[in-house]
Amino acid sequence: MNCEDFVELVTTFLDGAMDEPTELRCLVHLSECEGCVTYLDQFRGTVATLGELPAPRLSAEARDQLRGAFRALRRG
Repeated sequence: MNCEDFVELVTTFLDGAMDEPTELRCLVHLSECEGCVTYLDQFRGTVATLGELPAPRLSAEARDQLRGAFRALRRG
């Protein structure tokens, strides 16, 4: 595995949704590549920080527009 491959798979790796042979390849790569270890740590930090943000809220007007659109879809 190279760095480009790891970057493409990092979210799957973090989610634990990877098949065992691919996960092993990632772990071997991480044992040999300090740059990807740093990238993984930064990615984890970003995910943790974003997870602490409050959920966005819709304005009452936007919510009413969406409800109207969904009602129209059900009728149509």
